[in-house]
Amino acid sequence: MYDANHLIAHLGAASRDRDADVFARLPDGGTVSFGQLFAGAERMAAALSAQGVAPGDRVAVKVAKTVEAIQLYLGTVMAGGVFLPLNTAYTAAEVAYFVRDAGPAVVVCDPARQAETEGIADDATVLTLDASGQGSLRDLADAKTGFSPVQRGPGDLAAILYTSGTTGRSKGAMLSHDNLSSNALTLRDLWRFTAADVLIHALPIFHTHGLFVATNVALVAGSQIVFLPGFDASAILDAMPEATALMGVPTFYTRLLADPRLTRDRAANMRLFISGSAPLLVETHEQWEARTGHRILERYGMTETNMSTSNPYDGERRAGTVGFPLPGVEARVMREGEEVPQGEIGVLEVRGPNVFQGYWQMPDKTAEELRPDGWFITGDLARIDADGYVTIVGREKDLIITGGFNVYPKEVEALIDELQDVSESAVIGVPHPDFGEAVLAVVVPKTSNLEPDTVREKLAGQLAKFKQPKRIILVEELPRNTMGKVQKKALREEYGKAFDEG
Repeated sequence: MYDANHLIAHLGAASRDRDADVFARLPDGGTVSFGQLFAGAERMAAALSAQGVAPGDRVAVKVAKTVEAIQLYLGTVMAGGVFLPLNTAYTAAEVAYFVRDAGPAVVVCDPARQAETEGIADDATVLTLDASGQGSLRDLADAKTGFSPVQRGPGDLAAILYTSGTTGRSKGAMLSHDNLSSNALTLRDLWRFTAADVLIHALPIFHTHGLFVATNVALVAGSQIVFLPGFDASAILDAMPEATALMGVPTFYTRLLADPRLTRDRAANMRLFISGSAPLLVETHEQWEARTGHRILERYGMTETNMSTSNPYDGERRAGTVGFPLPGVEARVMREGEEVPQGEIGVLEVRGPNVFQGYWQMPDKTAEELRPDGWFITGDLARIDADGYVTIVGREKDLIITGGFNVYPKEVEALIDELQDVSESAVIGVPHPDFGEAVLAVVVPKTSNLEPDTVREKLAGQLAKFKQPKRIILVEELPRNTMGKVQKKALREEYGKAFDEG
């Protein structure tokens, strides 16, 4: 019955005739079967349809991570709607922008936020869903029985995900049924996921990584998941002996390394550790392999592209790189309209079935970043080496131009991070009266022994003078978003006047 709906047909295919098999293990010891998952999704779809959600209508969702929230995602797609997940940390003012921009037919929020949301929801119907999976939406869904998914084709929209807005107004990336299904199928095959796998799912589900990578891959493979509401080192370690895979961000791995219970024996049943959403330090790679015997597989993607590259399952998982373009995906490095010679730095562009349909109601912005021939300009600076491995050097907007010379922050950061007493660093460009921009390093020490002069001495013999930081600031931690990415915009705002005259 799901075949008419392109994405649901793929997400449900592996679970057909497996209604009684467990899909999710819950923290309280309970389980949810594949049959229960999809039956609940059908009821959600019926409830949304009864509230007037028609094909193409947006359903904005800002709720806690629950199985019911996964059912809401599937139910929205079943109803022909466009799923619009929002970060649970967003303020009312931020949500108001997304609601005005996307014009959803329905907004689903926590009951505690109902009045606040109704005040900014315009003509949208506001329904609720709490952290235990209860609320007015659940009440409506529980009164329904069954639903035949609305016909939707490969090119129809399945979701809109807003970019983080670190460089201006947030943009709604439009993702089609085929964008999501093709990427999930490719990753399933590349990473060897099957019905025998048990994936530890500790990621949020308002983001590409947790929803369209972890959840979709598990569904198309028919894999079981250990469903955790968020990162919990103890819960992840408890799950490892009976699990086979973990998808996480670098912070997951550094925090797990800090737990003495992480051992080779505890990880013996695991076959795959995957990291993404932010760069993983070479040091973390090495420490993880030494402790567990496993080499982390690092991959690369964006809101607009889902996943685009991955280190190999078989073969060398090269630290500091994000591997090769996925099967069916092309990648190139460009500068001033021309492809750069091998090994040189430029702006990474990708093309393939994973690439989004454009930005919601922003045709001019779409034209700037998505070429007519399908190449998406990622804005990430990268190089591709002789072996074909892609290395992300940084964001184009993070490039520092000091005294007319280009400085790539990652080159400086890599050297600083090699210091024994350094935990991590972030290098930014800030205004300077003489040089236009100056290089400034924000460094997190591991110990109290670290002094700025130690960092300067490290860099003096290895970097040209113009690349060396003119100021080094020691801090307890770097600002990050929920996916672990360092927020350099916040650092530039905080230290933007470091070189002001007087």
